[in-house]
Amino acid sequence: MEAGSSAPAGPAPGPPPSIPPSGDQGVWADVSPLIAAACADLQDGELVHGENFSLFAAMSALEIMDPKMDSGIERSGYYSIDEAIEDGIAPVPLSLDRTLDIQRTLDVIDHLFSCEATWHKGHTLAQTVFTCIYLMKMERISSHAVLNSFCRILRATCNSVISVVSTARTHEEEDLFTMSFGLPLNGEGDDKCLSVLNSVEETISRQLRACKSQALSKKKTLEEFESLQDNPELEEGYCRALLCRLRFRKHFHHVVMCMRKPQGRGLDLARKHVTSCLAELSLMLKSQEFLKSRSDITSQKGDESCTTASGCCPIGFDVSLNSRLLSPAPPRAVQILAWSDAIRYFEKLLHDLDIICALSLDPVLENVLHFIAQFQKSVPDLVPRAFLQTLLVQDGKLYGRDLFCDVISRALSLPDIIGDKEFQSNEFVVQLGQLVINLLKILCTNTAWQRRKLGKSLQDWSTISIQLELALKREFGETRNVLADENMCMRVSKQLLVWSQEHTYWIASRFLILGFELDLYSPSEYCMVYWYMHVVFIKLIEKMQLRILASNENSRRKGKKKKDHSKDSVRDTPFPPSCLLLQCYVLLSEGLSMLLAALRKESKSFQSPSIFNTEQERFMQHFDLLQKAQIPECITYYSFKEAAAQAYMADVMKYNFFKEIQKIIPSLKGSFASEPEKLAELRQIEQVAEHNRIALNIINHVGASDPKLRVSFEFTHHPHFAVAVVKRS
Repeated sequence: MEAGSSAPAGPAPGPPPSIPPSGDQGVWADVSPLIAAACADLQDGELVHGENFSLFAAMSALEIMDPKMDSGIERSGYYSIDEAIEDGIAPVPLSLDRTLDIQRTLDVIDHLFSCEATWHKGHTLAQTVFTCIYLMKMERISSHAVLNSFCRILRATCNSVISVVSTARTHEEEDLFTMSFGLPLNGEGDDKCLSVLNSVEETISRQLRACKSQALSKKKTLEEFESLQDNPELEEGYCRALLCRLRFRKHFHHVVMCMRKPQGRGLDLARKHVTSCLAELSLMLKSQEFLKSRSDITSQKGDESCTTASGCCPIGFDVSLNSRLLSPAPPRAVQILAWSDAIRYFEKLLHDLDIICALSLDPVLENVLHFIAQFQKSVPDLVPRAFLQTLLVQDGKLYGRDLFCDVISRALSLPDIIGDKEFQSNEFVVQLGQLVINLLKILCTNTAWQRRKLGKSLQDWSTISIQLELALKREFGETRNVLADENMCMRVSKQLLVWSQEHTYWIASRFLILGFELDLYSPSEYCMVYWYMHVVFIKLIEKMQLRILASNENSRRKGKKKKDHSKDSVRDTPFPPSCLLLQCYVLLSEGLSMLLAALRKESKSFQSPSIFNTEQERFMQHFDLLQKAQIPECITYYSFKEAAAQAYMADVMKYNFFKEIQKIIPSLKGSFASEPEKLAELRQIEQVAEHNRIALNIINHVGASDPKLRVSFEFTHHPHFAVAVVKRS
């Protein structure tokens, strides 16, 4: 119902206001005739402006009389909550008919469920959850036990979620999420919301049990207990529909509160509540058929847009109310997610939270980084990413338990220095610890924000690596090899340097890979991208092997002390499967870059000269942050041009990088037999290698210079490594 739909016509407009008297500061004049003449003469798109009006002023101006930008022009809706209540938009009870009251209560609950999901997707509370007048005036529904208990726990849950996201500071990417606009988020008695809800749930549960017992005895009387509504045949259906919604709300509140407990102490309990939430969501879906059958068919919307299970429009909401009452609130209304879409959102949210709760809290940094990278593949929304970050970094410690200096010492395979005060206070260790904290926080942001922040952080990682290397040379000279008699300080310094360089190249590789997920590269740029990836992967595997050698050396020092100690350390050192997997990435990147370079040279394809920028400018646009951080050193656009100029199809066939990958895969499958995620990655790599090997043979057989040959690249088997598709026109 709109405010103006039943309002009587207003009084006739009075005479126009008189012109204010002139003063010392200026003279007032009536320009109404001038404005009227200008309006009659202006065409669409034209603008009346002064001589000093610039394009910057136009961009900064607020256009009045635009319904999207000027909240004052919108004439529908209400100008105050009291006005809306007086007009009957949010009655209490929702209907004098008890059956209709329950129907409408369920519609309000469902619409709030959709509003909450819409808020989680990045909109504001003022435009979503708090468009509900019952939430704005909670004291009015104290007599309505069901609605009061639901709204109270919803408000408490929203407040807790805001606290988590604000703590994680991931809301910088969706900065409207945490803005409360002065809304009543905290209310008296919200700390007892669970007990209030439990009381209502127990009452409805008793009614449901009574319905079942009466059904068995085939009696249709409701005299022995207080029913929800007056129709005995509908009592059980409404009890079930209400119970699953109230229980979902209760369990979801428990999930949020358990995951907020410090040091991950509530994760096991949170998983149990996640399971209960998913079960209640399933029951909510089952209740949809019953609710649709009891609703007024003529008032239903389409399933693709309705925000309630019944399909009816809820009462008690005004989308434009807050834009007038709260000055910072955005003026335009937002599209609320459909109820079915909200169900799917919460299912994904709960699955993401379950993955976080299953985290083993392993203090090994390599495993933590791998977990975050795998978790981000499912493209989690803001809320689960915020929970993950607050779990990982608490009070400057990993999981709130492990100092990051101790995490670094474990990564260096030097348990003897864990807890060592001198190591903890070392300037470089303190700086690296802060860089690791920042890295974990960056990895928990969305893909676009993450890539931008990773690129900027490379400068810090590169700088500290350079400082470590200079300090090592200053203190111990140019010695780089592992010595049997070197002291602990020298060993720690060397391993710290290698470790920081390894993570610098890991960040660089992730920066490049995320460009594919964001569709930042065009096919004509794949050659330079894969070439740069190949160079970075080569450096990464080099640093990883150096770290493993140093780790093995530390282990041998404890086990034996012989004269040939240093010789044993470099002989037949077994490298872990992670190195071999990285070697597959090296071969894939090199194979694709050489294949593309050969096609560019011999068939003149994948060359897209632009009138706007040159290839060198595009190279700098993509890799400028890497170049500034000198990652890797002495790598420039001319290095790429030189490598591309030396690529021929005969060389690609000779080295057959894709066939080499197929030789490595079988041994890796055995190593990763207990890791399904790694096995899935291996299958994808194997498919890319096989398809590219076949495509390479076809191109070589037909001839890359054949004018009828058409080669394209698609990401059908792996999100980051393309597959060549060969056709003849």
